[in-house]
Amino acid sequence: MAAVDKNSKLPLYYQLVEILVKDIQEGRYLENERIPSERQLCEMYDVSRVTVRHAVNELVSMGLLEKRHGDGTYVAPKLSQDLLGFYSFTDEMKKIGREPWSKVLEFDTHSSDEKIARKLGVEIGSPHYRLVRLRMADDTPMMYERTYLPVERFKGLVREDLEDTPMYDVFRNQFDVSFSKAEEVLKPVTTRDYEAELLEVNQAVPSMMIERTTYEDDEIIEYTISIARGDQFNYRVVLE
Repeated sequence: MAAVDKNSKLPLYYQLVEILVKDIQEGRYLENERIPSERQLCEMYDVSRVTVRHAVNELVSMGLLEKRHGDGTYVAPKLSQDLLGFYSFTDEMKKIGREPWSKVLEFDTHSSDEKIARKLGVEIGSPHYRLVRLRMADDTPMMYERTYLPVERFKGLVREDLEDTPMYDVFRNQFDVSFSKAEEVLKPVTTRDYEAELLEVNQAVPSMMIERTTYEDDEIIEYTISIARGDQFNYRVVLE
């Protein structure tokens, strides 16, 4: 078992954070497993309760641990996302027993520049909706998303439509959309200051950037860039 170095210039709590992060990453403590109590950690690493509490709170803010009232501190579970099937954030959160909802931060109309026109397959200057949302599970922010939609396909769409209803439900019920496929590109990225603030994570926690292009037949109807908390998601591909 690793030990803290009391002669190091690094603060004791920071050393303990690094030890516990490594333990979680290497599987010593598994998802949904309770970690030792504050008293036990004090004894294991010969540090004060203040040091232990500081380290645990830091790991909670990073999303690696979660406190369960009256039951101790646990390794936070991650959503395991199968990438081989069409999915929605709302449906996936419900599957794991969490309440999904979205906080709409921005909704407005813009003229498409060269990049967005190319991503949406429309003419430069064509109008598109820009939707910025914070995707939540219970009270935990999970993803920060910027979505671009062609106005021509969704004429009459208003912010209120998206405040309380999942976007894909709005597409199906109000615009009779029939999804044919979606393509995603995933890339690990450094979490930027404003993203870390919105997602309520330490900037040291990496994120996954997901670019999604959604099709109706051969027409692009959605282009979304998502920043997903790296401490909350696993992505899985099954090859057969």
